Amino acid sequence: MLIRFTALPTDAVRALQRGGADAYGFVPERQISDGHGVPCRHCLRTVADGKSYLILAYRPFPALQPYAETGPIFLCAEECDRAPETDVLPDIFRSTPDYIVRGYGADDRIVYGTGAVTPTQKICGRAHELFERDDIAYLHVRSAKNNCYQCRIERA
Repeated sequence: MLIRFTALPTDAVRALQRGGADAYGFVPERQISDGHGVPCRHCLRTVADGKSYLILAYRPFPALQPYAETGPIFLCAEECDRAPETDVLPDIFRSTPDYIVRGYGADDRIVYGTGAVTPTQKICGRAHELFERDDIAYLHVRSAKNNCYQCRIERA
């Protein structure tokens, strides 16, 4: 079975880059990157030193419900190309030693017992392992330190 890493949809990102409201109804904040620790969830690359980026609240779920976590994410402030959907580990994961990989059901709720801090080099293997289960519809990759949403992994 193949997997694919999925970045945020371009239409939603463009709205935010043009000043649209985030998940809490606020205009995204603009900052300047120092080139470290600022992963864009659209191009799935680190925002380069000296480049502008946005900080905003994002909810990667289609509707409000108890498991629909909302949290801070970063985006390039200027338009960037969406990362291709691929089974190759995206660039943003190369700078941190581990992440949380967690499974969700078709009802967009956490499948208990699936979340685990996973060494970066084992993310793909963990995804394959979780997708062997019929109750897993998709996965989130989140920061192990702050639980911030990074991207989604789907079955290819």
